[in-house]
Amino acid sequence: MIASTRTAPAHLIHIRPNQSWLRVDWSGLWRYRDLLVLLVQRDFTAKYQQTILGPIWFIVNPLINSVVFTILFSKIIGIATDGVPPMLFYLGGQLSWNYFANVLGSTGNSLTGNAGIFSKVYFPRLIPPLAMCGSSFIAFALQFAVFFAFWLYYAVATPFGATLQLSWSLALLPLLIIQTAALGLGVGLVFSAVTAKYRDLQHLTGYIMQIGMYATPVIYPLSRIPADWRWVAYLNPMTSIVELTRVILLGVGSVTVTGYVGSLVITAGVLLGGIVLYQRTARTFVDTV
Repeated sequence: MIASTRTAPAHLIHIRPNQSWLRVDWSGLWRYRDLLVLLVQRDFTAKYQQTILGPIWFIVNPLINSVVFTILFSKIIGIATDGVPPMLFYLGGQLSWNYFANVLGSTGNSLTGNAGIFSKVYFPRLIPPLAMCGSSFIAFALQFAVFFAFWLYYAVATPFGATLQLSWSLALLPLLIIQTAALGLGVGLVFSAVTAKYRDLQHLTGYIMQIGMYATPVIYPLSRIPADWRWVAYLNPMTSIVELTRVILLGVGSVTVTGYVGSLVITAGVLLGGIVLYQRTARTFVDTV
């Protein structure tokens, strides 16, 4: 009788479906952290490839917008900016909004834009949208540096220096940045899941973002809205984020505790809902492309 030469494998790998209600492979996100870094670099460089100014465009756009807003809304229409220099007011308002818009716009195409990669190799499907948050943060950091340069100029070389003073509240800014990224990611994941089935949404995203900017106190202070109607503005979670950013950086703003707590609750709900919908769609997306 010939003895079998087969030996038991040294390691057995059991592949089971993720049973978590969020369906998030948390350990996989950590194992693929190197891929996350590579995708951050890829997404950031892809935004300015084959351009003359390169990454300078990330700071040119808010500067041009601020100049246009200053001329149109401050000089011609006469919208007050709560005693803050208009250029500084509009730069500060765009900080949070641009970060939110960039995260939403990029993550909104996470599934359709990475369909080729998804069909060839496995990695946690949340890696691409998280990478887009990271690349958008680099753009935010560049824009914040420009804002701070203007802030220093107005604080040191103009009479506005008496009102432009930093305080302990600056420590809250990282929390606002995280919340902005979380909100943009949550909405972007919803858009990505819906766009995977209804591609028309890709053409509507730009219009939705434009309407959203005017519905958020980016180019006007919240104080311009009648007190009886501000509760409507607070239904938009970005309202509290933009206003609180101005409070921290410029010392002006009309944010309330109730409004900001509501913003946090909405952000958490949108993020959780976005993750659930995105993960559920990603499981079958490759089979339906």
